[in-house]
Amino acid sequence: MLLEQAEENPFLARFYREPKRYALATQLFFLFQRSAQFAELRQQDLFRKTIVSDFLLDKDPLFAQLNLDDDEFRLYQTIYRELRMQAPQPDLVIYLQAKPAVLLERVRKRGITYEAQIQTDYLTRLADKYANYFHQYNRAPLLIVNCEHLNFADNEQDFLHLVDRVSAMKGPREFFNLSE
Repeated sequence: MLLEQAEENPFLARFYREPKRYALATQLFFLFQRSAQFAELRQQDLFRKTIVSDFLLDKDPLFAQLNLDDDEFRLYQTIYRELRMQAPQPDLVIYLQAKPAVLLERVRKRGITYEAQIQTDYLTRLADKYANYFHQYNRAPLLIVNCEHLNFADNEQDFLHLVDRVSAMKGPREFFNLSE
C-alpha cells in the first residue's frame, strides 16, 4: 500500500485556515512526499509486486491549479515537471466520483478537525476539475466509479462489488454505477 500521509504535512491544517497563504507550502510538501515515496518504492522493487496507491501523481496539478495564484502555479509546474518522470505508470486507475454534498458529508463524518472548514464550493470546484481531467484521461485503463451509494470504508460488501468489477474489466475505460 502506498498511501497519502496527509497527517505528516505540517502546512495542511494552516492551509484550511488560510488557503491563499499556505497553498504553495502545502502543495509542495505533498509533491515532495509523493516523489520520495516513489523513489523508495523503486529501490525496493527488486521483483515486480502489486502496489495499491490512494493517489495519482498525474492529478496532483489539479489541486495546485485550484489553490495557487498564477506565479505560484508556474513555480509548482517547474518543480512538478522535474519530479513527474520518476512516478511509475499505473496499470489501472480507479476514479471515485460523488456529488459535492456526499463528499462533504463524508469529510464531516471522518471528523478530522482541520477539514471541518472545507466548503461545498471548494469541493464543487475540485469535483469539476477531476471530472474534466478524467474525461480526457488515457494514460492507463480507467474505472470510473459512482460511489454516491457505495461506501468502501464502512461496507465490506461494497468493496467486494468493486473488486468484482475490477476483475471483470475488459476495456480501457469502464464505468461502475451500483445504485441503492
